[in-house]
Amino acid sequence: MLGISALAVSACTPSTSPNAPTPPAARDSISGGISGGPATPLPAAQAQFFDAISKRCGQSFAGKLISDPAADPDMAGKMMIMHIRRCTADRIEIPFHISGLGPDGKWDRSRTWVITRTDAGLRLKHDHRHADGSHDDVTLYGGDTADIGQPDHQSFPLDAESKAMFEQNSMTASLTNIWDMRIDDNGFTYGLRRANRDFRVYFDFRHIITPPPPPPWGW
Repeated sequence: MLGISALAVSACTPSTSPNAPTPPAARDSISGGISGGPATPLPAAQAQFFDAISKRCGQSFAGKLISDPAADPDMAGKMMIMHIRRCTADRIEIPFHISGLGPDGKWDRSRTWVITRTDAGLRLKHDHRHADGSHDDVTLYGGDTADIGQPDHQSFPLDAESKAMFEQNSMTASLTNIWDMRIDDNGFTYGLRRANRDFRVYFDFRHIITPPPPPPWGW
């Protein structure tokens, strides 16, 4: 399971300005900064990674598949959008939208990446829903960081809860999943790797989508 989200946007016009301001709605959603009280303490590398994403809260970016298209032919050439939609001191919600894979060939907006600060580090979960807003049988899967990582790179090995879920649903190929996220001044990369699998999508911070897409399914 890739942890891939998507959506039904009526019109998304890319902006080529890399310095476009954060939309007012995004500033409101984080109370002029980051809401939710003091943040859970983290090692410096993890805190810097979390903050690098949070500072772009409210913005949406165009992306594309950069791994082998033969492994994911349904996604090859499809427009993708990440929307850093909601941020608090300890949580970031990022819907991932893919054009053409939803009902009637429209946008798929089934999954949202949720990054949380915990006492043990960072946690990544994938909220997976159907078009009617109901949760999929396989949802909230992911993992926790096993080390402090780097300010621009964090990895999330599969956790025990997700492993049990995958086993229950006969998803044996997913039992060694490791998710990766990378961020720098130019863009953001989401990846999934395991034996014989290397899935990656890249979002370019120069290609801002305005207005942002509508909420993911069920949110």
